[in-house]
Amino acid sequence: MFNFSILKVSSILIFLSIAIPSFAQHEAESIELDSTKIESIKDFMNKSDWHFHSRSFFMTTINEGVLKDDYAMAQGAGIGLLTTPIKGFQLGLSGYFIFNVFSSDLASPDSITGLKNRYELGQFDVLRPTNKYDFDRLEDLFIKYKIKNTYIKLGRMELQTPFLNMQDGRMRPTIEEGVWLNSKELKNVEIQAGYIWGVSPRSTVDWFKTAESIGIYGQGVNVDGTKSNYANNLESKGIVLFNLNYKYKNKAEIILWNAYIENILNTSMLEIKHEHLVGNVTVYNGLMYFHQRAINEGGNTDQSKTYINKDAIANVISLQVGAKKKNFNVNVNYTHITDDGRYLMPREWGRDPFYTFLPRERNEGAGNVYAFTTNFVYTSLNNKLKSGISYGYVNMPSVYNFRLNKYGMPSYHQLNLSSSYNFQNFWKGMEFRVLMANKFNGSDELLQAKHVYNKINILNFNFIVDIRI
Repeated sequence: MFNFSILKVSSILIFLSIAIPSFAQHEAESIELDSTKIESIKDFMNKSDWHFHSRSFFMTTINEGVLKDDYAMAQGAGIGLLTTPIKGFQLGLSGYFIFNVFSSDLASPDSITGLKNRYELGQFDVLRPTNKYDFDRLEDLFIKYKIKNTYIKLGRMELQTPFLNMQDGRMRPTIEEGVWLNSKELKNVEIQAGYIWGVSPRSTVDWFKTAESIGIYGQGVNVDGTKSNYANNLESKGIVLFNLNYKYKNKAEIILWNAYIENILNTSMLEIKHEHLVGNVTVYNGLMYFHQRAINEGGNTDQSKTYINKDAIANVISLQVGAKKKNFNVNVNYTHITDDGRYLMPREWGRDPFYTFLPRERNEGAGNVYAFTTNFVYTSLNNKLKSGISYGYVNMPSVYNFRLNKYGMPSYHQLNLSSSYNFQNFWKGMEFRVLMANKFNGSDELLQAKHVYNKINILNFNFIVDIRI
């Protein structure tokens, strides 16, 4: 478990060393900010950006036959602050708490398969399944410095990248710890880069070094079918990320990403997006290509305890074609993970970046995958009501093909129905969301109960109320 106290204290001291001298002017003298003046500390805090977020989340999963069903009602709230700039410097901090209002016994495994709860426990802390009341986390705690069109952050922050992202499908997102640079000094070009040494994964309240965070959610099997054993057995100094975005006349975009997990894995991504008008409809399309390879021995010289086997590689291609107008958005998507090897990226760090991703399932950990999805979203009532339907079919390798199916996931059909409503006037800031995810068997294999429980032939229902101020 990662101790953040040294960085936390040093960050605060650095900020105060900059801010306090500015305030130590003559008491009657106002202080010049980046955009205005302040007359007092109270005025300074009033001009800062405060935000509040409450979330009420009910989830239930209904499994096939006598396999265990579960439900949970979670309630949480948090507050955050981003100070108004002083000579380009800002301080950001936030915290959040969660309560288990009521739930089924999430700590007890299914009596037939012996497997643990997969969905509802993620509302709380997967490392403490019996705890119901004490979930709190200091989340953002960073110093930000901005000059012109460039900023740099140091500390804890929320990142949104193809490899580390918020994956906000439970109560709280994944948060990272490190240093992050964003620059838009060049016309039509955005550059991002960072070094990440700590992660607090979604569904946990603790902070971990990057290597320690891998394996919290479950480890699947090794390529020879033995149980994976890389949790707490990996060595890495952290993650280095680089991103280059180039926009051409606001019609085309070329996006490059590279994620280097020291001593474990390197993944590169090229994405090309384009859109154009056909009448009053915007037609858009995209292409993604991923290539990844093991670094050294993949995290451990003992291949039974490594995250990715020595010399392993993986290749992925993902395609999208869509059309959108003011009130609708429809697209068709395709992804193929080749049979060169499994596409791997720690699930603790974020969700799949592929166009074919649908909430409540992932294709990470597999190879020789053919995935097809289509989505239709309709917006009405002055953009307040948004409803969607999504369908996908994913052809997976055999559940007994351990080299290409890390988690024993069968081929499946998935149908998602979703709707959200944003309130206005007095209730502005409140949003209702509903998601129903249905997954059905798409395999002709003879499956064991462990291949079915919380994987296929299930209904996962979610009702969420967010209040953001």
